[in-house]
Amino acid sequence: MENTFSLNDKVIMKKQHACGTNLWVITRVGVDIKLKCDNCGREIMMDRLEFQKKLKKVLKDEENKKEK
Repeated sequence: MENTFSLNDKVIMKKQHACGTNLWVITRVGVDIKLKCDNCGREIMMDRLEFQKKLKKVLKDEENKKEK
């Protein structure tokens, strides 16, 4: 999978979070990816390979859409 995600993009993961949503916001991109739950605000970090395995879909940030 290509690097099709960037900072502040919303992503849908394959499994739900304990709060019941699977929508996350990317808050840090590097060797590790930091995600913030869009529902409860919980933040987690995972390595890039694990993130790419668990990723279902990328929803681009509204600001990125306006620029294009």
